[in-house]
Amino acid sequence: MTEGPPELHRIGIVGMGYVGLTLAAALARRGFEVHGVDTQQAVLDSLSRGRAHIFEPGVEETFGEWVGRRIFLGPDLPDGGVDAAVVCVSTPVDETGHEPRLGNLAAAAEHIAKRCSPDTLVVVRSTVPVGATRSVVLPRLVDAWGSARLVMAPERTIQGQALRELVELPQVVGGLDDESLRLGLALFGRLTDRVVPVSNLETAELVKLANNCHTDVIYSYGNEVAGLTERLGLDPLEVIRAANLDYPRPDLARPGYVGGGCLSKDPYILLSVAGRVGRELPLVGAARKVNEDLPRHVAERVVELMGARPGDALLVLGWAYKGRPATDDMRGTPIASMTPVFADAGLRVLGHDPLVDAGVIRRYGGEPVDLAAGFAAADAVLVITDHREYQDLDVDALLPGSGIRLLYDSWRLLEPDRVTRHGVRYAALGYEPGAAR
Repeated sequence: MTEGPPELHRIGIVGMGYVGLTLAAALARRGFEVHGVDTQQAVLDSLSRGRAHIFEPGVEETFGEWVGRRIFLGPDLPDGGVDAAVVCVSTPVDETGHEPRLGNLAAAAEHIAKRCSPDTLVVVRSTVPVGATRSVVLPRLVDAWGSARLVMAPERTIQGQALRELVELPQVVGGLDDESLRLGLALFGRLTDRVVPVSNLETAELVKLANNCHTDVIYSYGNEVAGLTERLGLDPLEVIRAANLDYPRPDLARPGYVGGGCLSKDPYILLSVAGRVGRELPLVGAARKVNEDLPRHVAERVVELMGARPGDALLVLGWAYKGRPATDDMRGTPIASMTPVFADAGLRVLGHDPLVDAGVIRRYGGEPVDLAAGFAAADAVLVITDHREYQDLDVDALLPGSGIRLLYDSWRLLEPDRVTRHGVRYAALGYEPGAAR
């Protein structure tokens, strides 16, 4: 076993999307020298000014404090390489066959191979199919260096809490060999007190996929229950609360939209892995279909319940894929599947989100409005995202005098009685009191 560098201090991060951005901030807070690399000059320019291009609590403050001191940004890793290079590039799936595209992963490995040396610890942080670290990254390093120190350490944070979870969650690390694993554990042991060594690269890759697909399956069952209560005229939250109360079994999840960069993609990566080894995963595929079908189903119900007429205005509150913890992330957002339904019905869609830029709302087919103007102009309101701001809506001030006929409150943020006493129909996921089916 060769002796590694005495301390991993100079860290390169290839890819300054959500995963790389938050890791860079967390490492800088821990005293590391961080070199962030990205192919988009606009991203580099923004970050160099201390302005984060993605909303995440604490990130912008960290960059504002440490850019030029502990955080350095550029299109390439620095001359002389780094002690550790972390791959945080996107690994999307194609829109038709849902097969993973690993071009970014290969390009990142090639860049590291050119700019660094065999002494560099290479860390794959991106979500990848099982086997991709060994088959895509390793050959490019070995071709350039003859040998490599390589680990897989999957990112598992939730948006809105990333900087806290990066230091509190156990960090799973799988190594190419004992020396790689030792270095990987040493690196992440300086970020968090809890590191979990696993036996190889492939185990670490599967940990991330298994985590996210399990979450997708859990959420899909809550949505299945809601689909049934909608037909039976029952309240899904009443069923779920009663089922969970002091019952010593896994809790039922409440119904809700399931999106984001991970849950809308990772099940397809796992299904692709299973297909390569001749194994079907019907539960994973069915869960993803349930969760993907929900937004269009809700859009169709809103059109029907409001008695939509061409030219009617629908106010949509919340365009990011979730509101708790708050984010401006549009990956896997429900509105993408809903707007075609609204367009077919001839609706004018008004949009509001406290974090999503007006230009993004326009690109997704909405007219940006403030809350007061939206309620004044709307014939119906659809709450998609559970931002706390929407829970605090003063419907007693906003509804009187409006033309609103329906308020569809996806996350049950508002009290139904406060809505219906103004002559406005109230409905929610799986809950349509008074609806004739």
